[in-house]
Amino acid sequence: MFENLTNRLSRVLDGLRGRGRLTEDDVRGALREVRMALLEADVALPVVKDFIERVRARATGAEVLQSLTPGQAVVGIVHRELVAILGAPVPFELRARPPAVVLLAGLQGAGKTTSAAKLARWIRDTQKKRVMLASTDVYRPAAIQQLEKLAAEIDVPFSAPQGAESALARAAAALEDARNHSIEVLIVDTAGRLAVDEAMMDEVAALHQRLEPAATLFVVDAMTGQDAARTARAFHERLPLTGVVLTKADGDARGGAALSVREVTGAPLLFLGVGERTGALEAFDPERLARRILGMGDIVGLVEAAQSAEIDQGAAADLAQRLKAGDGFTLADFRAQMQQMQKLGGIGALKDALPAKLAGKADLAGGDRTLRRLGGIIDSMTPAERRHPELIKASRKRRIAAGSGTTVQEVNRLLKQFAESRKMMKKLKGGGMARLMRGLGR
Repeated sequence: MFENLTNRLSRVLDGLRGRGRLTEDDVRGALREVRMALLEADVALPVVKDFIERVRARATGAEVLQSLTPGQAVVGIVHRELVAILGAPVPFELRARPPAVVLLAGLQGAGKTTSAAKLARWIRDTQKKRVMLASTDVYRPAAIQQLEKLAAEIDVPFSAPQGAESALARAAAALEDARNHSIEVLIVDTAGRLAVDEAMMDEVAALHQRLEPAATLFVVDAMTGQDAARTARAFHERLPLTGVVLTKADGDARGGAALSVREVTGAPLLFLGVGERTGALEAFDPERLARRILGMGDIVGLVEAAQSAEIDQGAAADLAQRLKAGDGFTLADFRAQMQQMQKLGGIGALKDALPAKLAGKADLAGGDRTLRRLGGIIDSMTPAERRHPELIKASRKRRIAAGSGTTVQEVNRLLKQFAESRKMMKKLKGGGMARLMRGLGR
């Protein structure tokens, strides 16, 4: 989400790092560039002004002037002020008599319905509570069916009352369902509009009064930029928002919404939606997000994702055992590794997690698109060809290329990459890991 902002800020701050002496003109010039980078990222103007003034006051004070590494000190100040804008981490806790109601509000297209399912899964998996989903969106075609399908996908109950046609009737019936089935958390999805209007606000306010939710979350699309802050303010004026869910944080948005919403509304950012999968919801951590914005990476986040239930630890252990026993690394294994990478969020997620300097050196251009094309090539092979790639000669290559919509050259490229991976895997067998690590250390 922050690629352009990260690149701009990295260039500015790299120019300060390692400097033995900084003048006020140096700081002023750097902050001018930081200001432009934030504005281009669509951060709300009042937020930018306040941020720059706070950094300027500290960067021209004794904290920097008396530092042995003033450039590093300024970078540290920028980092701390970014964390301050994003706000302190607030744990999502529902301290209410069951069923605790979570009401989701926001504009149409912001991702409320998907976020409802993601949140249900997150609460069930992390807090071990019984969760039910319900929809009061009686306007958007198939909105109720969409949430019902997602509820079935994550295996949580869905309230589908018979004869309840209005939003308020569906909400009341869902609350009764939750009580009757000993549900601990009821998540209610609401209708949205393309823009803020009185009808939508009146309805969601009535729902809030009827349900008396333990949490009222504003769901906002990261790609809406400064409009996100304006919309959040409008909702906050009518509803006592307790938190914000920022969706599509894995997209190519400029990132301004993340830096604006907390400052404008006072409601804390609680979650980031980082993909379409129901497991693609991250609890918000301002320290780690600030590090990503400044190009410092988020390796911890990548490790946590790898340890999550999304990754098939059993398959990885099975592959390791087979390699240890001397069994060959096949194209089917190669394909499985690609699928595991895609579960982590693809090459884009890897690039976000790496510090900017390392990501810049890595050849990650077009990575996710390339992964999909390589996967298509392997899927066009027969099981025998995946186990024994030496069978793949000219005629088979033409058939595989035609079946995957690629070219023979791309098939050749895949086979070459696989051969190199197989050589690497052989090095890991029988103590080869130690030799490999020693080689990398040279």
